[in-house]
Amino acid sequence: MSSINQYIDLYNQYRHRIEAAAPAALNALRPAAMAALEGKRMPAKGDENYEISDLEAMYAPDYGINIDRLNVIADTDEPFRCDVPNLSTNLYYIVNDMHRGSNQAKLPDGVIVTSLRDADATGIINKHYGKIAPIDNPQVALNTLLVQDGTLVYVPAGVIVDKPIQLVNLLRAEGALMTNRRVLIVVEAGAQVKMLVCDHTQSIDTDFLNTQVVEAYVGEGATFDLYDLEEASEKTCRISSTWIRQEAGSNVLINGITLTNGTTRNDFHIDINGQHAETRLSGMAIASGRQLVDNHTFIGHNASYCHSNEMFKYVLDDEAVGAFTGKILVSPDCPRTEAYQSNRNICASPRAKMYTKPQLEIYTDDVKCGHGATVGQLDQDAMFYMQTRGISCQEARTLLMQAFMSDIIDSVRLEALRDRLRHLVEKRFAGTLAQCRSCSVAQSCHTKIKKK
Repeated sequence: MSSINQYIDLYNQYRHRIEAAAPAALNALRPAAMAALEGKRMPAKGDENYEISDLEAMYAPDYGINIDRLNVIADTDEPFRCDVPNLSTNLYYIVNDMHRGSNQAKLPDGVIVTSLRDADATGIINKHYGKIAPIDNPQVALNTLLVQDGTLVYVPAGVIVDKPIQLVNLLRAEGALMTNRRVLIVVEAGAQVKMLVCDHTQSIDTDFLNTQVVEAYVGEGATFDLYDLEEASEKTCRISSTWIRQEAGSNVLINGITLTNGTTRNDFHIDINGQHAETRLSGMAIASGRQLVDNHTFIGHNASYCHSNEMFKYVLDDEAVGAFTGKILVSPDCPRTEAYQSNRNICASPRAKMYTKPQLEIYTDDVKCGHGATVGQLDQDAMFYMQTRGISCQEARTLLMQAFMSDIIDSVRLEALRDRLRHLVEKRFAGTLAQCRSCSVAQSCHTKIKKK
């Protein structure tokens, strides 16, 4: 039996309670989501584009769901404190899949960061929600069927948000929990904003299925940066899909970073729909133990005179598994397109495995496009050289792996975040990066959940 069936049964049984806790715009799309799911199954290992990820198995366990939106007791009055210097941001929290406000944010006039429930009357949601992420995608459809709230980030035309907006996603529960997050980002024409989204697991001994759908509309001439940083526990399964729509002259930078995790499947889908737009998609993954990181990307060039540059890097140790599938599509009648894709990987252990599948589809002339992938090991000559200069084997490994990731970190357009990432990556390779157990948000947290 497909794992989808248990969620359809759950929705049918608790439909009125699910919809009562949700805004009208979210409820309006549930029939279409149900129709898209009926008779289907989640992609399984071996399916096209799911050679490594097995979503059918990831969705199968009996997780709890907080249908009645019972409050998770969490002290978010105090700043979230990581073990590196704080980045000055407009800070908001999402506890499991419930948006929390902010006592510190100071946003320019007209900028909105709020829950989808509170934004339901603005008309922004009806214009964009469900219009970018396709409902026939099974992950999107299931999220749409079950989601009860989410976060809206809205930047009106011409407004520049100088201070980055940060969303801190916290997973906290006493029993196995499925969360369904939804984020809608609207950056109108000529606006500029940078966002940092951080995932943290507070209950590191609890099984979580963390599903997330991000939709972002980037208007004509707008600039948008999104930095997605995962520091989750080994018992966390993350299934995240990010859908971006770019208009003419827009500039988008997406950087997906996995530092600690259990099982992660990230999808990045970018449609470039206007001339003279620029896209940079970067990512890095550091995995050890039996962690799995699978990134799947798509960049669609649907207009001429556009430029995209994509690079993903992995460092895998122990028995970790990495996977990258990237596709660049240049549609017909899109001349003067420049598109480049690179995937470079290091297997620092003979037991680590990397699967890579770069792809180009070009249906027009007069373009500059290229792609490539490499999988290798640490440079033994460099290791030997450093050890002859008195550097220990472990320190030499750490230095080489840090240097390998440097260009991904350098692509970050926030100086404070670049410094923070260098520190975190150094700690990760040194084996000292751990969960923030002492954070004030984690000290008192509990909820009751509905079992399927």
